[in-house]
Amino acid sequence: MKIPDLERLLTPVVAAQNLEIDRIEVLSAGRRKVVRVFLDGDGPEGLGPSLDEIAEATRAISTTLDDSPITGQAPYTLEVSSRGVGRPLTEPKHYRRNRGRLVTVAGAALDLTGRIAAVADGQVTLDVDGTTHSIDLDAIDKAVVQVEFSRLPEEEI
Repeated sequence: MKIPDLERLLTPVVAAQNLEIDRIEVLSAGRRKVVRVFLDGDGPEGLGPSLDEIAEATRAISTTLDDSPITGQAPYTLEVSSRGVGRPLTEPKHYRRNRGRLVTVAGAALDLTGRIAAVADGQVTLDVDGTTHSIDLDAIDKAVVQVEFSRLPEEEI
């Protein structure tokens, strides 16, 4: 199973679910392969895919793989999930989908932790303790969502 072949096969399947493939991993686990498909998308609230969307996509991906010769006769285990909170934000859509979340951004002259307030025109606006900072996305070398055990209410995002 080659990742480019899997990506070509599965891209239209997840696109029909209004999702996109973030990445695919194929790992060996004894005689079996583990196929991991990580999905992303806007979701119903514009803040990433819902669990229901991931579940629907999982069923569609599973059916497609079962019906395709791409897996051959080799046994495999399918794992499907969202792209994950620990993945770096690398594209404007990643920032937009994480609006309201706490992030740490770093760059040449930049090291801030704040909540994403807005994303537009190549900039992200962070609220850092009540002060807003507009930052060009090109100035950010690394941005990561900080794990919080409680999120802001939807009306505050």
